[in-house]
Order: sequence, then structure tokens, then C-alpha cells
Amino acid sequence: MKLKNTYPKILLLIFSSSIFFILLYFSLYYYTKQVEKQVYTSTELQYNNEVNMLLQMDNKPIQVALNNDTNWDEFVNFTKTADAHWYNETIGNELNIYKADYLGTYDINKKFMIRTASSRMKSSDIIPKHAMDQLDEVGNVKFYLQIPEGLVEVTGASIHPSNDPLKKKTKPFGYFFVARLIDQKYIDEFEKISKSEIRFLTSNSIQNKGTHTIYAVVNLQDCFGETIGKLQFERKFEVYFENMLNILYLIFVVFVINILVNLFYTRKLVYLPLELITRVLETGNKKAIKELKSTHGEFRNIGLLFEENTNQKQELVKAKLKAEESDRLKSSFLANLSHEIRTPMNAISGFTDLMLNTKLSHEEQIEYLKVVDKSGRNLVSIIDDLIEMSKIDSNQIAPNYSQVDLEACISELYETIRITIPKSKPVELFVIQAPEPAVYPIIADETKLKQVLVNFVTNGIKYTDKGKVTFGYVIDPKKNEIVFSIRDTGPGIDAKNQEFIFDRFKRIENDASIKAGGLGLGLAITKAYVEMMGGSISLSSEVGKGSVFSFTIPLKYAEVQKISVKQVKARKAAEHEAFTILIAEDDNINYLLFQKIIQSRNYNIIRAVNGLEAVEISLNNPDLDLVLMDIKMPIMNGFEALEKVKAIRPELLVVAQTAYASSDDEDRIKKAGFFGYLTKPINREKLFEMIDEVLKNNKADGRAT
Repeated sequence: MKLKNTYPKILLLIFSSSIFFILLYFSLYYYTKQVEKQVYTSTELQYNNEVNMLLQMDNKPIQVALNNDTNWDEFVNFTKTADAHWYNETIGNELNIYKADYLGTYDINKKFMIRTASSRMKSSDIIPKHAMDQLDEVGNVKFYLQIPEGLVEVTGASIHPSNDPLKKKTKPFGYFFVARLIDQKYIDEFEKISKSEIRFLTSNSIQNKGTHTIYAVVNLQDCFGETIGKLQFERKFEVYFENMLNILYLIFVVFVINILVNLFYTRKLVYLPLELITRVLETGNKKAIKELKSTHGEFRNIGLLFEENTNQKQELVKAKLKAEESDRLKSSFLANLSHEIRTPMNAISGFTDLMLNTKLSHEEQIEYLKVVDKSGRNLVSIIDDLIEMSKIDSNQIAPNYSQVDLEACISELYETIRITIPKSKPVELFVIQAPEPAVYPIIADETKLKQVLVNFVTNGIKYTDKGKVTFGYVIDPKKNEIVFSIRDTGPGIDAKNQEFIFDRFKRIENDASIKAGGLGLGLAITKAYVEMMGGSISLSSEVGKGSVFSFTIPLKYAEVQKISVKQVKARKAAEHEAFTILIAEDDNINYLLFQKIIQSRNYNIIRAVNGLEAVEISLNNPDLDLVLMDIKMPIMNGFEALEKVKAIRPELLVVAQTAYASSDDEDRIKKAGFFGYLTKPINREKLFEMIDEVLKNNKADGRAT
């Protein structure tokens, strides 16, 4: 009996439990449906707000541009003059700026004046008078309009002077409208922006709603406030409630948390970035772009795109200016190069032809040969400048620092340059003594420092017809630099030309520069040398009074014994004693030139046509006193030949003769172990000076010659 009484109780308990869970299930099911309805309603409201905000943002650039154009005094004048040419050149060209299909202007009487339209718009006078009546009251309107081409979005504004930006002080002088077709292209673009599917509905259409989808409907109203169509936005809403029975409580908690998180992150990740985008679009604010870049996701990419677009615009402007300047410089350089090369070539060719085909006196021959010699030197100078600038551009030149006796350097340059000034030219050269001379050798590139000073001083002498040229230096211990100054009393340089005086291929086009000639590379090379040594360069000039060129280099002492200026004594020429010279030269014409130049002296001459032959002759002729070694030869070049000769006969003096003439080539030749070097074209006086120096060196060493 007890068992019978217990079993029903168990069944009753199971049944009662089942009833409880069934009731709980239906209660929770009803609650879930209510929550589902509430979620859909709130999400659609948020979606509607988002769509309306996106539509406002899409129309905002048009409104901004429209306000700019309609508060333009010249546009006001157009409504009076109807100048079609002005309109087409200004407003008519803004169709792409507005990204619109129609720009239309109406006069003060609300009559159609002119329009600009894309190929998709054929209609002209499309704006109702009522829309312009509204503009008289509010200044700006936006409405939709049905025309033969389809539905269009119209944004309009009344035209006022620039002193009436709010369009309230003055009456309208006319009306300006911008229209965009609401076609499939417009819908496709807005679908990407809103991440929605968009359907166009007539005013009487009924919305067909599906499951798991949210909707937003925008009424398209005409200027009378009547709905002429609708845009239905659809977006998938992937929130499912069908299988929520087993996880219903968890979903409810997650949903509540999700609402709170959405409120926080919607403001942080959507509202604030959109506000930044609006500021960028309205003002191009760089700070807003920077803040937008600090966000995450697509808004960060938008910020990067804004920054890239801004940078591209700036780069395009710079590139355009640079390309225009480059084309101009290229044409100017080629014309100048042609002139400067053809001028000496014309003299060389012309006077050579006269000497070959005309009977001339000895004096005339000497005169013509001097012209040919001078023209050849000018041509070599032009080629040297071009090669030097090419090496600078390709970073093949680097400073070669060493200890420099600054006082001796200045003294040497003074003596060297002074004797080159023609006696007929009333120009004097002076050295300005430093208030505090350098008491120790400095660390600098001596070759480039001398070249810079020579360029400035010779330039001053060249352009100064009468007066003086002075140069010197001052030590600035506070800035730890040496300031060199070169002053002349020449014609001076006006402010306009001072801006590009150090630019390559640019010259001051006046009588003095044309007379002096040149490619305009000298000061550009000088500036490159100064900057290469870590210094800077400047110019101060006044027309009619002269110029002062200044440059600086870092001050760095070599801590050794104090220096003193040594007086340079005149050197006596060596006696013309016969001794043996090996000329290593593969070019027959160059060898003939050597032979003819030194035939006046009683020297024994041996020739080698390549580097290997030069080595063999040097090693097999113990009476050989001097080798003139060409650097560029077949089989074995001059550097390789020197290395082999010095290994067996270290006492034999070898002089390089080469067409390489830059300061870096000179340093390389000296480091290789050559006694000296001669640059081509060979100068007769320099050749004899080098031979005399070899003779003097041999006597000092006790060698018989």
C-alpha cells in the first residue's frame, strides 16, 4: 500500500515539474518575442537616424560649395550682365566639383538664364517658381523633383553679395540650383556608403518587410512638401531568437550588456569619427585628420586617405612647379651649352683653317695660335665643370680631410692669383689679415678649400673692371667655425638674381656675363664643395657698389706645434742637361706632341705603347731618369704599371699624365706614389717645370744626369 501511495506522488511531482517548466517556457517565449520586437524597433530607429545623417553628409559638400558660389560678387554681376563667357569659365566648370548633373541659374525675376548639364540631362528650365519663392524667405532649400529624365535631388540658394553671407541683409539678385539624378548609379554608391540595399518606392507603394531585416524609409518631398517618392533602405539584422529557449537567460544578459556597450562605442566609434569627417570635409582641418587616423577600422583608413589626398595635392603642385622649372632649365642649359662649346670650337676650327689655307706672317701665326690655345683652354674648362658637377650629383666625390696650414694656404693663393691679373686691368688684390690668425693647423679638405677660394676670387676679378678684390678669414670661437669673406667692387648683383645665383645652369643675363661666358656651373660647384665640408654659403650685394661672398667651414684644430708662414722663394730653372725620359703613351698624336715640345732640349726619349711595355723598359734600362706614365693604357693601366715598377726600382721618378683632372683624381694619383702629375691637354711650361723639378730632385739625391 505504501508503494501504491508513493508512486502517484512521484508521478504528481514529475507532472507538476513538467507543468512548471511548460509555464516557464511559454512565459519566457512571450517575453522573448516582446524583447525581439523592442530590439527591432530601437534598431530601426537608430538605422533611420543613421540613414538621415548619411544623406545630410552626402549633401553637405554641395551646400558648402553652393554657399561659396552664391555669396560671390562676380556671380551677382553675372545676374545683371548675363555674361555667358564668364559663366562658362567659372560656374560652368564646377559640374565635377559638385558631382552633379545640372547647374542652373535664374535671374531676379525668377526667369531661367543659363544652365550647365551632364550628357544625361537634356531639360533646361526645370525649377518651379515656388522653390524660388521659398528661397526669398530662407535662403537655402533642398527638395526632390520629377523631370523627364527621372527623379532629381535639387539644392538651391539665393544669390547675394559677399557681405551678406547669411542672406538676410539684401534681397536676392538671382537663384542658383544644383541637381543630381537619383538613378541606379546614385543608389549603387549610396548602398556602399550605408552598407544597405536600397529600393525606390512610389508614394503609394507598400513596404514589403522580410525577417531578419531592418528598414529605414526616407520620404522624397517636392518643394510643396508633397511626397513624390520614397527610398527604402534594407540591412540584414543577424539576430536570431528562435533557438533561445536553452540560452534565453544568457542571451538576455548579453543583450542588456550589448545595449550599454553599443551606447558607449557608438559614440566613440561612429559619432565622433563622423564628426571628424565632417570637419575635414568642411575645413580640411589637419588636426581632425590626425585624430581620425588615431581611430580604428574603416574610419582610420578614411583618415589615411584624407592625409594621402592632402599630401598628393601638395606633391602634385611641387612636381608641377619642379617639372616646369626643369624643362625651362633644360632648354636654357642646352642652348647655353651649345653656345659655349661652339664659341671656342668656332675659333679653333676657323683659325686652324686660316693657318692651313692662307699665307700668314710669323706674327699672324703666333696671334692665331694664341687664339686657338685660349679657345682650347676654355673648352677644357667647360668639360671639367660638366664632369665635376656630374660626379657631385652621383656622390662620387667625398671630402679628403688633412691638416691645413691656413695662413700659408691664404698666402699661397694670393701669390698664385695675383700674377694672373692682366697688367692692363686696373684691379688690385688684397688679403685681409685675420684679427686672430689660426695658431694651429686646421682639419679640412685643402684641395676643395683652395678651389672654393680660387673660384670666388677669380670671379671677383673677372667681373670687376676697376677697383679691388679682397679676401680673408675670421675665426668665430662661439659658433666653432671659420668665416671666409671675398669682397669686390664690381657691378653688384640685384636682389632678383641673388635668389638663384648659386643654382646650376643659371646665369645673370647681362653684358658682363655674356662677355665672361661660362655655363653657370662655377658657383653651383663651389656651393656643393662648401656643403660637402659641412659649411654654408651666403651673398650680400648692392648694385653699383659690389658684392661680398661669404662661406663657413667647421673649426677643428689639429693639436700640433704652432705654425708660421713660410716665405716662398723663386725657383731657378734647372739646367738643360741631357737625360733619358720614357714616355708611356698609346696615342700617336699625344706622343708626337710630347716629342715636339721637348725636342728643343737634349733629352733621350724612349716610347712605350702600353703599360706592360712601360714596365719592361723601366726594369731593363738602369739609365732611365724619368717616366711620363699615361694612366689609361691598354693591357695594363698606369696605376698597375707604377706598382710593378716601384717594387723593383723604388728610386725611379714616375710622373702621371692623364685626362682625368678632378681633385679626387689628383688625390688618388698622389696616394698611388706618383712623383707628380700633368693634366691633358699638356701645357708646355708645366711640362718643363716638372722636368726641372725631377732634375733638381735627382741632383739632391746625388744621381748623375
